[in-house]
Amino acid sequence: MNQQKTGALLRELRDEKNMTQEQLAETLGVTNRSVSRWENGNNMPDLDILIELARFYGVGVDEILDGKRKETHMDEQTAETIEKVADYANVEKMRLKRTLRALLTVSLVMSVITIFLNYFEIEGKFVSFIIGFSNGISLGIILLMLILTGRYGAKIRAAKLKLLNKIRHKGVGK
Repeated sequence: MNQQKTGALLRELRDEKNMTQEQLAETLGVTNRSVSRWENGNNMPDLDILIELARFYGVGVDEILDGKRKETHMDEQTAETIEKVADYANVEKMRLKRTLRALLTVSLVMSVITIFLNYFEIEGKFVSFIIGFSNGISLGIILLMLILTGRYGAKIRAAKLKLLNKIRHKGVGK
């Protein structure tokens, strides 16, 4: 294994995706300094990151380790598997979009209630409770949306998939 070749390939793959080191680092949940070290051949990514890189770039781990692409073409079964994975990823994205839309709708409704009550200067303990509750729900939803759409959301989804895979494998072994 030649770290210089590996680094050159990693740089080439990143350039093909038109990404900066900072963007790739954010996607992987690492520092841009780590990405720079990999691409300069000074360091190698951890195995779990290496697997993520291979998946992200659509190449084999062995190709990254060898520092060169293979010339072989995918067989039909591999292509079908990749298509299924892509379909699954699209379904997950659509689920996330629906969830975010629903959360945004609830947040907007709560904000309208608060604006309505404040505009008409309706007072009372119950109204104060409703305003505080609406503001709290809206703020909570906004924070949840920021988490779900940020890099931590990606980590949460990845952990969810790992957990689901462990459960599936345990169920198969019974």
